[in-house]
Amino acid sequence: MEAKDLPTLWVLRLYPHRVRAAEMLTLCCSIWAFSFPSMKALGLLAMRDAPGWTSLAFSTASIAVRFWAAAALLAVWTSRDLARLTHLECLQGFGIGMFGSLGLILQMDGMAYTSASTSAFLTQGYCIWIPLWFCFRARRLPAFAEWFSAVLVLGGAMILAGVNTKTLHLGRGEWENLLGSVLFAGQILILDHPRFGANEVRRFSWVMFSTIAVVCTLLVAIAPGRGPLTELGKTLSSPTALGLSAVLIVPCTLLTFLWANRWQREVPAADASLLYCTEPVFTSLVTWFVPGWLSASSAISYPNEHLTGNLVLGGGMILGANLWLQWRNRRRTAG
Repeated sequence: MEAKDLPTLWVLRLYPHRVRAAEMLTLCCSIWAFSFPSMKALGLLAMRDAPGWTSLAFSTASIAVRFWAAAALLAVWTSRDLARLTHLECLQGFGIGMFGSLGLILQMDGMAYTSASTSAFLTQGYCIWIPLWFCFRARRLPAFAEWFSAVLVLGGAMILAGVNTKTLHLGRGEWENLLGSVLFAGQILILDHPRFGANEVRRFSWVMFSTIAVVCTLLVAIAPGRGPLTELGKTLSSPTALGLSAVLIVPCTLLTFLWANRWQREVPAADASLLYCTEPVFTSLVTWFVPGWLSASSAISYPNEHLTGNLVLGGGMILGANLWLQWRNRRRTAG
């Protein structure tokens, strides 16, 4: 055995199920893709049925309802298990929840001051922040494979979002989205921390759901754009809204976050950040047909999106980087 093989063997010993984990995280991203048109449709319903609410206040309120419901369902599912909640599980769940909720709030507010495409691109910044963090901590230069994959994914995200570098400037919206991407990177790093390796997934996930729900509820309580609660209740209790909420609560929150929290620990954090960047690719594919279905069932104007050269090129770069990453992992496993 040569000395150069030792780092590879160490990584495989530390993450023995990384190929399976990569498949599960990609599945989570494909399901999360349905959350974007669902949230967009809910926002359009709110514009029609809850005119007293600003888009930011309504989005925050809907996220609070979404995570309260997920926390309640998980509590029923694991009622006996929650009695064994440990200090480290509370700490991990609280940390993930705080980073996640603050990142979502910054992202939502930032979108009011910049374009959605720029927001989508800047949010993917965690695929750069995480390798930078590990390089800084280890005081070493990044490996070629790490930076090649990160740059390829970031370039693909820029093309996919249609960002124009000539008009891109760092105003309030851009800075908020960049800070949000740092918080999302922190969320990934907390899941990766070895101190929490023995934590039970359902227990710390329940703390995470509850933390996000509490933070968003507090924000709604002080939000200047908060309208009458009767309007919120009317909007969210309509048959269409209940169906959209069910999609957001069960597959897009309860199942996928449990899977992500379970399987992300089986891959290095830098790899996970690249895998999560496949989410906008799946979102672009989903928006080919889901908006039309929602428009027909709820009497809102939400047209389907179409295949573009940006999707083919940008999405191909993101998927290509991740396929190459998994090919390398399979070669290491086979070797």
